[in-house]
Amino acid sequence: AVLAVPIAARLGLGSVLGYLLAGVALGPWVTGLVGTESQAVQHFAELGVVMMLFLVGLELDPQRLWRLRVPVFGLGGLQVLGTAAVVAPVGLLLGLPWQQAVATGLILAMSSTAIALQSLSERGLLGSHAGQTTFAILLLQDVAVIPLLALFPLLATLPAAHATDDHGASLIAHLPAWTQAVATLGAILAVIALGRLVVSPLMRAVAHTGLRELFLAASLLIVLAVAALMSSVGLSAALGAFIAGVVLANSEYRHELVSDLEPFKGLLLGIFFMAVGAGIDLGLIADAPLTLIGLALGILALKVAVLLGVARVGGLGAEQTSLLAVALAQVGEFAFVLLGFAADNGILPPDATRPLVAATALSMAATPFLLLLHFRVLAPRLTAATPTRAAAVQDEGHPVLIAGY
Repeated sequence: AVLAVPIAARLGLGSVLGYLLAGVALGPWVTGLVGTESQAVQHFAELGVVMMLFLVGLELDPQRLWRLRVPVFGLGGLQVLGTAAVVAPVGLLLGLPWQQAVATGLILAMSSTAIALQSLSERGLLGSHAGQTTFAILLLQDVAVIPLLALFPLLATLPAAHATDDHGASLIAHLPAWTQAVATLGAILAVIALGRLVVSPLMRAVAHTGLRELFLAASLLIVLAVAALMSSVGLSAALGAFIAGVVLANSEYRHELVSDLEPFKGLLLGIFFMAVGAGIDLGLIADAPLTLIGLALGILALKVAVLLGVARVGGLGAEQTSLLAVALAQVGEFAFVLLGFAADNGILPPDATRPLVAATALSMAATPFLLLLHFRVLAPRLTAATPTRAAAVQDEGHPVLIAGY
């Protein structure tokens, strides 16, 4: 990473592509330093995604989150269902049963939270209209993973390959459905209650010790405890971390938490991207390069078409529409989880999941190039073609203090 990321950044490709290329170089098809361990590394490095959503939550107070409810459920739901509605007929044309076609459409609807938010954050665009809409759609996708894991067994057309405890298995998996629902709701309420009643006094007590390393340990403990709690009830650890971040958004220690966790987030996300790069099956791609590259490009094209429609419904301008489309066109990290779950539970055959995993990795690797195309080619032309208007600054009703220069 120390070698690849500065080179990629110097070439204007962004850090994500640098990490992916470093992972490919480390993987079994180049140097072989990382082989079958890439999946295990990826699970560990998903803590980077968890920390990223915790930090994003810290930037969102509950009132602002409530204002985002329309783009989250409206535009986010439209994107997920719209992508599934476009992809499923293609699957039927390729000869898949309707259950497998629907499952494939829902899996490919997922975009990469890590790549999209990291890329927009690096360019300072998270606060833009496209950035806010991107975040809202990604948040809905993270939430949608939970009902999808419950829905997918109903679409099974094959005997389950083998029962695994890696995906979705939890401490409450053996309980009746209504008990699981109550336990899940209880876990979410526990995160909110603990955030308000326990974490703030705890952070205050830790801060009074004056020990920087103790505050750092407490920050890590909060994130890891929430992730463990959510995983134990079968929910997304990233979603739990986001809720915890929102609860603590008004805490007086918010900035301290951000500064402490930022380096861990960046490093773990880097490892996550390298694990994705190492996991790309170059052998499968070499056996059928045109098929897999065509599959990846077809997925990107279909998702871009859906996202252009979503952006139009959301009222984005031409340049912001282009940014949204390229930022979310790839298939995301949750697709790896859902594809593994689909293979294990007899929803999709291995002949379908292996090329989809390779196409997912290729689409993630293509995203930095798509963003480069947007910023170098499309954005200047679309901005010039858009008539100038007053800046869309929201009046939050707060006074403005200007100090110094």
